[in-house]
Amino acid sequence: MLPSFVFRPIRYSQGSLTLVDQRVLPGRIRRLRPARARDVAAAIRGLVVRGAPAIGVAAGYGLALEARQLDDRQLRAGLRRAGRMLARARPTAVNLHRAVSCVLEPLADKTLTGDSLRRAVEARAMALDREEVARSLAIAAAGVVLLRDGARVLTICNTGALAAPGVGTALGIVFEAHLRGLQPRVCACETRPLLQGARLTMLELVRAGIRGRLIADSAAAAVVGDCDIVLVGADRIARNGDTANKVGTRMLAVLAREAGVPFYVAAPVSTFDPGCAEGKGIVIEQRDEQEVLSCLGRRSAPPGARAFNPAFDVTPARFISGFVTDRGIISRPFGPGIRRLLAVTG
Repeated sequence: MLPSFVFRPIRYSQGSLTLVDQRVLPGRIRRLRPARARDVAAAIRGLVVRGAPAIGVAAGYGLALEARQLDDRQLRAGLRRAGRMLARARPTAVNLHRAVSCVLEPLADKTLTGDSLRRAVEARAMALDREEVARSLAIAAAGVVLLRDGARVLTICNTGALAAPGVGTALGIVFEAHLRGLQPRVCACETRPLLQGARLTMLELVRAGIRGRLIADSAAAAVVGDCDIVLVGADRIARNGDTANKVGTRMLAVLAREAGVPFYVAAPVSTFDPGCAEGKGIVIEQRDEQEVLSCLGRRSAPPGARAFNPAFDVTPARFISGFVTDRGIISRPFGPGIRRLLAVTG
């Protein structure tokens, strides 16, 4: 049972998918109903839906939608094309690639044809959604032991239910502490250039009744020493523990180490990439420079100005205190723990 205050940004029922458009939050709630895989891919690229676990689930449902639109002759080839398109929508989040592969596994069964194949794809997508919900709840239960009564948590971007089905990842731990009466307090970086911390994290905290303060990203050094822990999410974790997350995460990790504050990454097993040995192998998505040259749709830099706009940065494992996963906490040394995690999950 999920708490009443959490968002359900992705809903699928009887062949219809509904996405909460996160671009217009918190000002209004707008729901979009994509009809094809290409619509879902555009929603992922455009940040209608965001957060590594959430975009994986959305992509799975995009394939289920596509299966309904293709005739029997086009079904297998069309699903493969749709899968490639969805997997390219955002290159950094490994959950997206894993979700597409998982939902398309029924294609390997040559005995499935027509409606049987469509039902199998849809069932895979729905199972993936349930799995991610369960993983988020398990992360929250595992990580709550890191928070004492009244703990002060520093975080970046948005890692709540808007980013991961269920209760989220890093913010889900805070929700669990709140539900247990531990009265956590959150210091949220606004997270330029798209302000996910200001717009989304603060919205989720307000809905939950959790005390939170919003800070400019550049104020992180001024507050980290007053915090008990830094909790962040992840979009891809290499086998050695190097972690890609929202740009600015590495900054928090360096500050936390200097201040002697523990720095934990919360992520489901679907975010660990067994094919990536270290952070250098992680492809970092480069987004439109207009996101930096503008703020909330209004130009903030002069004509002729240029910008550098990576969506993510990579935090080296040496700056990370531990990983909170749906299978427990991984402590140093990370190599053996991550290998065991990946061995169990296949």
